[in-house]
Amino acid sequence: MLSHNILLPEDGSVSPMDWYQSVSNIPGFLQDSAQAAAIAELESLWQQLVEFKARRNRFLGRSLLSPDVPRGLYLWGGVGRGKTLLMDVLYNSLPYRRKRRIHFHNFMAEVHREMKLLAHEADPLHALAQRIIESTRLLCLDEFQVDDIADAMILGRLITELFKGGVVLITTSNLAPDDLYLHGLQRQNFLPAIALLKRELKILNVDGGNDYRTQAMIREPLFLSSDDAESDAKMASLYARLAAGMLQENQLVIRDRRIAVKKCARSVVWFEFDELCGGAHAQEDYLTIAQRFPTLLLTNIPKLTAENADVMRRFIWLIDVLYDHNVRLVASAQVELENLCDAKEFSRTASRLSEMQSRNYLQLLHRAQGVRLSM
Repeated sequence: MLSHNILLPEDGSVSPMDWYQSVSNIPGFLQDSAQAAAIAELESLWQQLVEFKARRNRFLGRSLLSPDVPRGLYLWGGVGRGKTLLMDVLYNSLPYRRKRRIHFHNFMAEVHREMKLLAHEADPLHALAQRIIESTRLLCLDEFQVDDIADAMILGRLITELFKGGVVLITTSNLAPDDLYLHGLQRQNFLPAIALLKRELKILNVDGGNDYRTQAMIREPLFLSSDDAESDAKMASLYARLAAGMLQENQLVIRDRRIAVKKCARSVVWFEFDELCGGAHAQEDYLTIAQRFPTLLLTNIPKLTAENADVMRRFIWLIDVLYDHNVRLVASAQVELENLCDAKEFSRTASRLSEMQSRNYLQLLHRAQGVRLSM
C-alpha cells in the first residue's frame, strides 16, 4: 500500500474503488486480497452514504420519509495493515461537509475537556453528544483502544447517543471488538458497549502477512544512539539548520504551565525524554505540541520496561499524536529501536517509529490544524 496521507477530490468524483484501481497500476504496488476486500466494503459504504445524502436532501425539500442511516464500519487487524489508509480513502473521497477524522486519543482528550466546559448542564455527556450530532454525520476514529476505566464508562453512553442521533462511525483498531478493554477494571460494565459496536457496525478484519510501513520504508539517520559521542553533535547541528534565523527560547508554555526544553524555535523544539515523558504530562499537552511544531527532537530515550509502565504509556501517547499530525521526529535512545520495548502493546509504536524515518513520511505536510468535536 501507499502512505497514510491521502489527497482526493472531495466532490465525490473519485470513489474508494476508483482510487484503488488507479494506485494498483503504480509500479511496486503490492496486491493484497484482504485489503482489496476492504476496499470493496468501503466502496459499498461510500455509495450508501452518497445515496443517503441525496435522499436526505429530497426528504428535507419534499417531506418524504427520512432514509435510514447507513451502517458504519469497524476495521481491525495487526500493525501495519493499512487500516488508517483505508479509512482515510473513504473519508477524503466522501462529498460530505459534516465529517470529522480524529485519532482516538485526541478524541477522548477533547471529550474530557468539553465535559468540563459543560459541567453546568444537567447532563454534560448528553449535551456533548448533541453537539457532536449537530456538527458531524460521519465520525472517523483512528486507533480505537480503551485502556482507562473513565473512558470505558463514558464511551458506552456516548456512542449509544451518537448512534441514536444518526452519526455514522468508522473506526480502526488493532483489536477485535471482543478484545477491547480485555482485562480492564469493571469490564463487565463495558460489555454492552462492545455489543453495541458489533450490532451497529460491520466488523471487518484486514489481517494479512505484511507490514506495509516497513516495506515502504527508506531509512533516514533519524534514530541515533545516546551512547554515541557524535549523536548530540548531530542533533545540535540539525537543530541549528532547522532553526536558522528564528528567535530562540529555552522554555515552552502549554496551558499556562512552563515546560523546560533544551531548545525551542518557531517550528522546531528539542526535549529531553525525562522532561516530556517522565513527568505528569497529559495527552492534551502532546496534542498542543504536535499542532504547533512540525519537527521535534527527543534525546536520551531509555529502554522501556514494565517497571516504567507509566513512562511507556506516555511515550506511546506522544508517538501516536506526533504520527497523526505528520510531525518529523529525530530521536536518540540508549538501545536500538528493535530493542526499545518488548511489551506487546508497543508493537504499533515501534512500527510507527520505523515509518517516521522513511522518506515518504518525511515528505508529508505537517497537520497543524486544531482538532475539535463541534463546528
